[in-house]
Amino acid sequence: MARNPVLTFTDRGIYCPDGDFFIDPWRPVDRALITHGHSDHARWGHKRYLATHQALPVMRHRLGQIEAVGIAYGERVQIGGVTVSFHPAGHVPGSAQIAVERQGEVWVVSGDYKVEPDGLAEGFAPIRCHAFISECTFGLPVFRWQPQERVMAEITRWWAANAAARKVSILGAYSFGKAQRLMAGVEPIGPILTHGAVEEITAILRAQGYALPETVRAVAGVDGKTHPGALVIAPPSALGSAWARKFGPAEEAFASGWMAVRGIRRRRSLGAGFVVSDHADWDGLNAAIRATGCERVFVTHGYTAPFRRWLSEQGYDAGIVATEYGEEVEELPTEGAA
Repeated sequence: MARNPVLTFTDRGIYCPDGDFFIDPWRPVDRALITHGHSDHARWGHKRYLATHQALPVMRHRLGQIEAVGIAYGERVQIGGVTVSFHPAGHVPGSAQIAVERQGEVWVVSGDYKVEPDGLAEGFAPIRCHAFISECTFGLPVFRWQPQERVMAEITRWWAANAAARKVSILGAYSFGKAQRLMAGVEPIGPILTHGAVEEITAILRAQGYALPETVRAVAGVDGKTHPGALVIAPPSALGSAWARKFGPAEEAFASGWMAVRGIRRRRSLGAGFVVSDHADWDGLNAAIRATGCERVFVTHGYTAPFRRWLSEQGYDAGIVATEYGEEVEELPTEGAA
């Protein structure tokens, strides 16, 4: 008689019957294994949480008092009838893929991931498995990223040109992960100011030992006069807002993988857009899946239909998993953001 699959898909999230736990559930459950601290994956309301030691400080900051246990990368723990381990996903600091093994059969949930090292997040580590549940946020051939050093040099040149014109540079980026990756990656040609939402996460990661440059929280009295030529890193929702206008003459830009789509930047009336994503691009997705050696692939949150068709054409047993994951809050600026 055929055994039940290692993982199943429910209206609360990805479930392991033999371990009686969920992975990144979107509705309250008794036991939740969490891949990383972004709000679409780490949600409030679960009774017990398990995540990497590196992910827990940000999770606790965002979720408040939670019953949570940390686990080291590569550590193997027995939960019911399965063995669980967490492995670097390269997405943001502390992010993980979660491997679930039952009698030699391995299933892996990718969470969000990218394969290019960014110098900040723990680098992506492929895991050999039989079934791989993969995000495909950017699962179309049009999404192909430039090397990080090239994009960071482009941002540095933009910042330098604005400073030479006596303008502040305001860069919109998600507060957890993207913002810190940018401040660590650009050439430090001047002061870096941060929105409060960015600075809170930056302070948490800095206290954990992540190598981040000195930053100044942009409180009242900190502006383009006190810090001429500064780079200001803020959530996308702050672009075009009264908060942004306090810095005086400024140029605004947005850093996101979606900047690869010309129409988005045009619709948002952004002066500049830099293609920087914490998700794998088309080539990265394909390389990651090949590296697992898997035969079965389930794709989720992104361009699922075309990516599943592509994988089927490549010989994979491919399916689509309906989830409630999506873009992290702040990832895209809204029309008329305040």
